[in-house]
Amino acid sequence: MEKIETLEKTVKKEKKVTKPLEETERQTIVHCSHFLEAGDGIRIWKTTYLIEIPTGRKRKLLHAENISIYPTWTIMDKGGNYKFTLIFEGLSKDCGSFDLIEEIPQPGGFECRGIKRNQTDVYRVTIK
Repeated sequence: MEKIETLEKTVKKEKKVTKPLEETERQTIVHCSHFLEAGDGIRIWKTTYLIEIPTGRKRKLLHAENISIYPTWTIMDKGGNYKFTLIFEGLSKDCGSFDLIEEIPQPGGFECRGIKRNQTDVYRVTIK
């Protein structure tokens, strides 16, 4: 009887933790461009999210390419449009648009609002 109770508890735990494969496999890719002057620094915080409209659900940053993660800075040797790529968890199927928000405890966080959803979930934005 004890083995059955233990097995039932294990099954209940697995059901709580397991996400549908479709949800765990999807990713949202955002190619970013941001103008910088020579000598400027750039970095991204792990507290950067895609926030789904209108539900407010947050999708976590999984990986960043060509940009340092806080607290490290990348210092620009020349001015111009700096390009980097952010990879996030997949958006919900019912999401029609979203915001890219860097939630940080100081001014100057990246923000790009009202990005319209497309079929590929690959986006190009200019962050001002």
